[in-house]
Amino acid sequence: MAVAVFKSPIAGEYHGNNRMEGKAAGRRRVFVQTDTGCVLGMELDRSDNAHTVKRRLQLALNVPTEESSLTFGDMVLKNDLSAIRNDSPLLLTRNLLHRSSSTPCLSPTGRDIQHRDQSGLIEILGHSGSFSKTKQLVKEIVKAIKAGVDPLPVHSGLGGAYYFRNNRGESVAIVKPTDEEPFAPNNPKGFVGKALGQPGLKRSVRVGETGFREVAAYLLDYDHFANVPPTALVKITHSIFNVNDGVGSSKPQNKKLVSKIASFQQFIPHDFDASDHGTSSFPVAAVHRIGILDVRIFNTDRHAGNLLVRKLDGVGRFGQVELIPIDHGLCLPESLEDPYFEWIHWPQASIPFSDDELEYIEELDPIRDSEMLRTELPMIREACLRVLVLCTIFLKGAASYGLCLAEIGEMMTREFRGGDEEPSELEVVCIEARRLIAEREMLSPKAEGHDEEFQFDIDCEDDIYKIDPKMVSEDFMVGSPFHFGFGGVIGRSPLSKLEESVEEEDESDVEEEEDDFVGVLGPARNSNISKLSMSLKNTSFGEKNQKFSKLSGTKPEYGYLTSSSSGHRSANEQLPVSASFVKLADMNDEEWAMFLEKFQELLYPAFADRKSITLGHRQRQRLGTSCQF
Repeated sequence: MAVAVFKSPIAGEYHGNNRMEGKAAGRRRVFVQTDTGCVLGMELDRSDNAHTVKRRLQLALNVPTEESSLTFGDMVLKNDLSAIRNDSPLLLTRNLLHRSSSTPCLSPTGRDIQHRDQSGLIEILGHSGSFSKTKQLVKEIVKAIKAGVDPLPVHSGLGGAYYFRNNRGESVAIVKPTDEEPFAPNNPKGFVGKALGQPGLKRSVRVGETGFREVAAYLLDYDHFANVPPTALVKITHSIFNVNDGVGSSKPQNKKLVSKIASFQQFIPHDFDASDHGTSSFPVAAVHRIGILDVRIFNTDRHAGNLLVRKLDGVGRFGQVELIPIDHGLCLPESLEDPYFEWIHWPQASIPFSDDELEYIEELDPIRDSEMLRTELPMIREACLRVLVLCTIFLKGAASYGLCLAEIGEMMTREFRGGDEEPSELEVVCIEARRLIAEREMLSPKAEGHDEEFQFDIDCEDDIYKIDPKMVSEDFMVGSPFHFGFGGVIGRSPLSKLEESVEEEDESDVEEEEDDFVGVLGPARNSNISKLSMSLKNTSFGEKNQKFSKLSGTKPEYGYLTSSSSGHRSANEQLPVSASFVKLADMNDEEWAMFLEKFQELLYPAFADRKSITLGHRQRQRLGTSCQF
């Protein structure tokens, strides 16, 4: 299954920033991946279209292209390929047919195709200046491969992963092919069953799309703030990679050169992970910085196993340590769901942010971040970027209001009561914002001509949890039960109404806090916030379960009973899919802008309710002297 690069002039081991972009050169190189994992590199001329790309794929890899679509992120490509940037990965998916995820990839076995492959063993997809370290690692690894130093498979985890080494036999990078993810066609550990592009371990993260999320987390970690190791998306060729043979089988084929699209991350030597070490010795700043990143990218899988710990004092006893966050493939989902923040229980998360951390948060710009990701990772879906924008706005507002990391995490995390999954406080704000938009549309003369520009539904599964804005408006009319301050998942009891002492707080202090908050979020006006705050404080969220069952049209069957007191879960546990209470991608541009405006207006009363919970439950665990700053 060697990659074939047609008309490729490249003979180096990797390409850098010196390659001309497609429009300037009149020719662009792309890497087309089938839904079973085969990869074909080809160069596009201005005259090429989706049909010619499919034809080349059929000739080179002997794969059927009838009833298929060529996709690039959210776009289904037709005749016009002008939107495709140089070195972009494309995906060929089959339509209207039952796709067997274990259908073997029929690729040429002769030497002709391999002889035409003039590209290097490792090709970096993208031209970011952040990839300088990755380029150095690529040079080391290529030299080692030519010297006979082979990579080693990683036996832990559910997906395929490989340690690539240097000439000294030291692991310097970990490579995760996209078609060897859990449930992907070529998963080497028996976790198969889906084609690329279908819902994966998390329903809002598709199979084959965790790789670019790993890169996104690295690119968003400005100034190496959270210590994410250098990460890039690559086309990489080696015989160690797995290709399953036959329908319903995970038996590997005889080893031959195989090309894959994969995430490529620097391997960081470490002593253990967070599950092997007492968390009280972790630096407060390190926990805060990782938590800030997790909130921005809505990480759904921050467990102790993907927090590496490296001792800095070089002695046997536990002294100063450094935390390295890895495994960000389940961040930036296409819709809000239940995140998993291991640090939410740690005492460091209850300490207020430092001035440096507040300054970093204040300077975050979600619009700039989105544009950067569109440029560096053009295949990223618009739904993922909306989650990033929403969570960054939420983080900035919460930090400005004075919430600590633990409180922010609690507001984003769902609660399980009596086996039912309830929406998080963040999701409740989003639902109310959508209700207000739907209410405005009903009163607008343009209500009948509702436009649907964006629709990024995860396919292949019934979307039983989709919430229609008009259904929301029927159930959440003005004055209906609505309250932000229900308890978090750390054992806090629900709050049916605010304490009278909190409601009668000094008005001058309230106005001062509102002024500070509005200065950060912008569009919301003080008068609107005050009215919203008063209306929400006089309501309750006691009938939440029944309303959300009604909204979804059926009662969600979660089948999830936690054995711990936290209510959290890790993506490493194979659990039923969780409900999708809020979708962001089904709004057009105008609706999205209105939604963000209402969302920001509603944040102040939500933060006020969360603060009241903290004031009413002062029996929070105190931070001991063992915690290091």
